[in-house]
Amino acid sequence: MMLRLVLPMLFPGASRTKRRRIGAAALRAHPAGGHERVEVIRSRIGVEEWPEGDLRITTVNAQTGEFVVFTRDSGVDLVHAVAASCAVPLVWPAVSIYDTAFIDGGMRSTTNADVARDATDVVVVLAPLPQAFSRATRISAQLARGRAARHVVITPDRQSLAAFGSNVLDPSRRPDAAREGLRQATAVIEEIRAVWSRSAR
Repeated sequence: MMLRLVLPMLFPGASRTKRRRIGAAALRAHPAGGHERVEVIRSRIGVEEWPEGDLRITTVNAQTGEFVVFTRDSGVDLVHAVAASCAVPLVWPAVSIYDTAFIDGGMRSTTNADVARDATDVVVVLAPLPQAFSRATRISAQLARGRAARHVVITPDRQSLAAFGSNVLDPSRRPDAAREGLRQATAVIEEIRAVWSRSAR
């Protein structure tokens, strides 16, 4: 599966063209719709309304390869936006929203950290999958295009990676991954607190 996802990225073409290839592969693998998957996401997140804060959910238009960011002002309900953002190509079907099929925003970048490029104070990046498809989508490159005065990037340490296992979509790994995440959090909390504390002064 990973090979089938990586190959479209290796062929020549603009980033959007490469994402369109992945979208086409996703649509060939599963009919668009994802209604059952939407209901799974609904049961897991347990909320229906967008929060008051500036939540931005990243997706990719499976038909055009366009990068799309949903917000509370996009006219898309929260559950469908989250489901679209979780629609890993070849694993789950693209999610249809107003007759347009959307796939995981991770097909553009595993972090999409530059979505916060208008933040001027501090950006904290939590990157369970920090690998990049290209130089332009590296976390460092995305942060460099932003305006934040400070940033901190948290990635899994060796123990956390071992807990993830080779298949990050394997649900049996969730308990171990959660425990290791909690453990690592105690190790990095001061680093994050230092950044936030300076931003509050």
